[in-house]
Amino acid sequence: MRQLVWLLSISADGAVPLSYRVESGNTSDDTTHVATWDQLRELVGRDDFLYIADGKLANEAALRHIDANHGRFVTVLANNRKEVTWFKKWIQDHAPSWSEARRRPARRNGDPDEVWRTFESPLPSTAGYRVIWVHSNSKQIRDAATRASRIAAGEAALEALSAKLAGPRCRLKSVVAVENSVENVLANAGTTRYFTTHVEEVPEESFRQARRGRPGPSTHYVKRVTSRFTLSFSVRTDAVSAEAKSDGTFPLVTNDRNMTPAEVLNAYKYQPNLERRHAQLKGHQLVAPVFLKDPVRIEGLLCCHFFALVIQALIEREIRTAMKTANRASIPLYPELRECTAPSAERVLEIFARVARHVLRDAEGTIVRTYEPTLTPLQLQVLELLGIPPSVYTATNSASS
Repeated sequence: MRQLVWLLSISADGAVPLSYRVESGNTSDDTTHVATWDQLRELVGRDDFLYIADGKLANEAALRHIDANHGRFVTVLANNRKEVTWFKKWIQDHAPSWSEARRRPARRNGDPDEVWRTFESPLPSTAGYRVIWVHSNSKQIRDAATRASRIAAGEAALEALSAKLAGPRCRLKSVVAVENSVENVLANAGTTRYFTTHVEEVPEESFRQARRGRPGPSTHYVKRVTSRFTLSFSVRTDAVSAEAKSDGTFPLVTNDRNMTPAEVLNAYKYQPNLERRHAQLKGHQLVAPVFLKDPVRIEGLLCCHFFALVIQALIEREIRTAMKTANRASIPLYPELRECTAPSAERVLEIFARVARHVLRDAEGTIVRTYEPTLTPLQLQVLELLGIPPSVYTATNSASS
């Protein structure tokens, strides 16, 4: 067993892990959602919860299963879906009525705020579900930059091919061969739709002596005609402009008829919190590499990692909730007492890593003296937010336990 698929589900209240499953490494992600949803339905005891996942959920079997069992879902559609193709054509001569749904202040002074706008598609998905189109101004900038980079790469590839055609040792001997080479170059750069190309065959004459020897007045020459090829190209500004109209957009699909488009977007934007848990598993908990060979023992180890994730999530949820209740925007949790607005479990545990009680015993093992830890003001503040009394670090608590 060289690879595993780790399937984790979290709650909307603090991103606390609710359940997990482990599948073999050759399991396709899109086949796991039915079993995951059934597991959650059995766990929570109802079927009307909102199930949010990435684009792997957007397969007919999973969506139909959730919808048929009175469940609710939100997911994103892939770019190769018919709904996306339709929208890109529709937006060429229609203006969507975008409504601002979410705004995040810029991280740097002078940068624009990050704004998301929504628009409900006039047509449902192929399966009859609602399609909510989202426009992000930051994604629009990224899409334009990506396209410009691809066009630049395509131009460089075409110029390199043109230089090759002009060289004395070019092996492309026909127009068809050159055109095929142009198609391959553009396809590799992903820029076929952005360029118009033209290959022209130019005959080139050369003369050589019919026989060997020093040339003279009666020397006969043989004319040889060879074909050279020139490549000209230009960027299709119409194709670039047409594609730019859909820059920054992506589609969400849901079967919930009561949620507003803004609520659908906000629900989906919580999904990246799941990636935070995966990052903790791979980073702070160092789940890999696993040197165990028995699948049962590996599954047992992953169960321990799941409980560790739950503990981390509960620590973060508890301290952040307490900060909100106490109207504390931040606490000096970072090194050099820098302020932290969203304390992580890793940092909370780190500031207590060196807290220790020292016990001095004589030769018979009798306790001679106990040196209690001295907690810092920051540690006391964190304990207060977590609802943990400082007495857990005292000798009184130790004796009572």
